[in-house]
Amino acid sequence: MREHNLKIGVSGIRGVVGEFLTPLLAADFAQAFGAYVGRGRVVLGRDTRFTGPMIEHAVACGLLAAGCEVVRVGVQTTPTMQIYIAETGAVGGIGVTASHNPAEYNALKLFNGEGLFFNHYERTELLDLFHQGDFLEATNEEMLGLTVDEVTPWNRHVNRILKHIDLDRIRTRHFRVGLDGVNGAGSLMSVWFLQEVLGCELHAIHVDPSKTFPREAEPKPESLGELMALVKAKGCDIGFGQDPDGDRLAVCNEMGEMIDNDNVLALAVEAALARAPGDVAVNLTTSNVVDEVAAKFGRRVYRTAVGEANVVERMRAVKALIGGEGSSGGVIFSGTHLCRDSYTAMALLLDRLAAEGKTLSEVDRALPRFYRRSGKVQFSHGKLGGLMLAMEKNHPAAQLERTDGLKLNLSDGWIHLRASNTEPILRVAVESRNESRADQMFAEAMELLRS
Repeated sequence: MREHNLKIGVSGIRGVVGEFLTPLLAADFAQAFGAYVGRGRVVLGRDTRFTGPMIEHAVACGLLAAGCEVVRVGVQTTPTMQIYIAETGAVGGIGVTASHNPAEYNALKLFNGEGLFFNHYERTELLDLFHQGDFLEATNEEMLGLTVDEVTPWNRHVNRILKHIDLDRIRTRHFRVGLDGVNGAGSLMSVWFLQEVLGCELHAIHVDPSKTFPREAEPKPESLGELMALVKAKGCDIGFGQDPDGDRLAVCNEMGEMIDNDNVLALAVEAALARAPGDVAVNLTTSNVVDEVAAKFGRRVYRTAVGEANVVERMRAVKALIGGEGSSGGVIFSGTHLCRDSYTAMALLLDRLAAEGKTLSEVDRALPRFYRRSGKVQFSHGKLGGLMLAMEKNHPAAQLERTDGLKLNLSDGWIHLRASNTEPILRVAVESRNESRADQMFAEAMELLRS
């Protein structure tokens, strides 16, 4: 049976291009988006996938047909686009990017006039409009046209970051930095930012946006062997690995070892709270190391369902200073913008190292130590409820949270079960302060769920 690699849902439209995601479908969805946000300026950008120009043209046609003015910003990272939308008074924006998905995929990321992902109500209304297919058809006289601005977005983004770090302190350190840009949307901007703006001695690989992705798009330890080797060979202080649209970040220490993504978020939270007061928002699967860091500053941590939009919504509601999703390599700092942003994360980490005069491995070792395990289990249709109930019965003393799947908070750790939105898979995450206990909890959970 052929897998149907197309998803039209809460975060937009995503699929394998040609076989499932076509220019006609992209144009129709963009026209629905244009009809929803109304006549006005819509920002359009993309990442470096070879299908990007084709889908970008289709999206521009759909927006123009809906009577929107299209501002094409070319190849830009997702956080850069979001900031540009918010600063220029646009009514919305579309990013043609499948983020950390493989190169054969592409997608439309949708943003409102504040440069934020659509909330639940906006998503629902847009999907209804799309499925109805009754779109505004602009006449010749109603056409607003298309303009291009590929120059100013970088500066708008970086200027926001520089307000929250000590640039002179970073430049004085002359950090030696390794970078794997995956030939993505941030390739050229990352070189400029680290080398020219922050004054680092940069050793970069895969920063040619004309080439395809040289590794798995998601920056995970198993796909960043070249970065780790580069850091060791060049004697770098730190290494950064990005995804194709520049919102996720993986970090390598000076010994060529990857830092756990939850710890990267905790280090960024610690750096931000040391500079300004504020609370924190993270998803349910993020490590409790963040809670302990926040507690040192007397700040509260709010938990949300998994997903950047959910974390941003909670951050906005409680006016949190910083947040993110540990496992996915995402830092969201409200001082820059309410979006996942690898550039803000890089700047916060470098600023902290410059201030403390320590190595990354030293500040990482100073964090409270937690042990995490994760995996996934396939389940048959109609069996999910039974699996959740079995897990509850197996841990009768657990404090239960059902905001997103089932999280069981135990006296010595936690277990989080969350069903995939697209396939019959149950994602399992476990954490404990004790390594052997984490292994035991994970093994028991996987055995129960597979039985």
